[in-house]
Amino acid sequence: MKNDPDPEGGRFRFAIEEGGLRSAVFLLAIFALALVPHAVEAQDASNSEAETEANAPLQTVAVEDIVDDEAIRERLAEIFAAAESSGWLTDAEVNLESGIVTMRGQADTEEHRQWAETVARNTEGVVAVINELSINSAVDLVSTRNVVTHSLHSLWTDFLIRSPLLFAALIVVIATSLLSRLASWTVHRLLDKRGMRTSLKDLIDQLTSIAIWVIGLLVATVVAFPGMTPSKALTVLGLGSVAIGFAFKDIFENFFAGILILWGYPFDRGDYISSGEVTGEVKQITIRNTLIRKMDGELAVVPNASLFKNNVDVLTSQPQRRVRITCGVAYDEDVDQSRDVIKQAVQSCDSVQGKRTVEVFAQEFADSSINFEVAWWTGSRPLDLRRSRDEVVAAIKRDLDNAGIEIPFPYRTLTFKNPEHIGFQSTESVGERSRSDDHHSTQTEESES
Repeated sequence: MKNDPDPEGGRFRFAIEEGGLRSAVFLLAIFALALVPHAVEAQDASNSEAETEANAPLQTVAVEDIVDDEAIRERLAEIFAAAESSGWLTDAEVNLESGIVTMRGQADTEEHRQWAETVARNTEGVVAVINELSINSAVDLVSTRNVVTHSLHSLWTDFLIRSPLLFAALIVVIATSLLSRLASWTVHRLLDKRGMRTSLKDLIDQLTSIAIWVIGLLVATVVAFPGMTPSKALTVLGLGSVAIGFAFKDIFENFFAGILILWGYPFDRGDYISSGEVTGEVKQITIRNTLIRKMDGELAVVPNASLFKNNVDVLTSQPQRRVRITCGVAYDEDVDQSRDVIKQAVQSCDSVQGKRTVEVFAQEFADSSINFEVAWWTGSRPLDLRRSRDEVVAAIKRDLDNAGIEIPFPYRTLTFKNPEHIGFQSTESVGERSRSDDHHSTQTEESES
């Protein structure tokens, strides 16, 4: 709003200008922290001005050519009457005595109350101002509606004014997205020729994409907000890094853990790992988390910090893994012959890798058998282990049966304290014993398991 100067005096002008950055809401959210340091600076500047005004010496009081009090009162009354028509002031009354202005009445806001005082101070011939205007605390729905309507209109007007800048910023964001994809494709093409491992390529790709997006957003912000510069934006990010670090501690922890995992950790996409209760194939490693396809088909999303802090077993770090089982033969069988038969059975299996590395050792004297430890190499994936174990167990059983070597059952023998009671007894005696809980019985059992 702007008031035209008085045609008679020509010495008063008042203007209120509104504008700002309200129209660019989606980019303003990114750099909202930028308002904080500026607000602090504005507050400091306001405080400094108030202190300067309070400490400034009083203006010189004129002795000659003194303006008549009535002329001053009439001039101020005309100005305040115009303000009353706008709803700023109500029942405004101006009294003057020897250049001292006393104002009474009501103002709708503190801002308009201070405005009236400023107008009186800047009027020629005024020595001092006594501001007794009170703030109208009554709720005026009409005035409130007018303020809201004016604010919405100003917002829409500012949006239309800044729409070309916002459109240009949107184009920069779209160009940044396309450039990020192009850079990702180029990085993969260049690194594939060097034979670099997958996780390291993913790390370089993701860091390149992040750098491009940071630069693109800075450029879009400068385009949308002409007063903003990259140095100011980086300063704001630096000032807000401490608060952001506390608020998103876990996110940053997973972020840096992801960088370390992609940079030098011993597992990659396609590896089978086991960490805690999660065992499965690594499908993807991102900056924040790792996707693991478990053995039952479920997809587990594991934070990188969890993998970095806890023990991780990489099941496929080598192309082969050793498998061990225990096989027992009866005590009556020849140990050397049994060892040879078991070894030949294992070596005949297709899933066994490295036939010469098959190992069969007599391990212990068990309760009813002599146990052999059987070890061989096969594929490192969990499915390879299960298939190979199934094939080896079936081959050992088949070859031992063909050689006539017994795989014993567990035997259980019961020994009684009074063996003399074992023998033939009459039917009556047996009946008496069956009714007595104190008599002894004998029994020999042979069970299978």
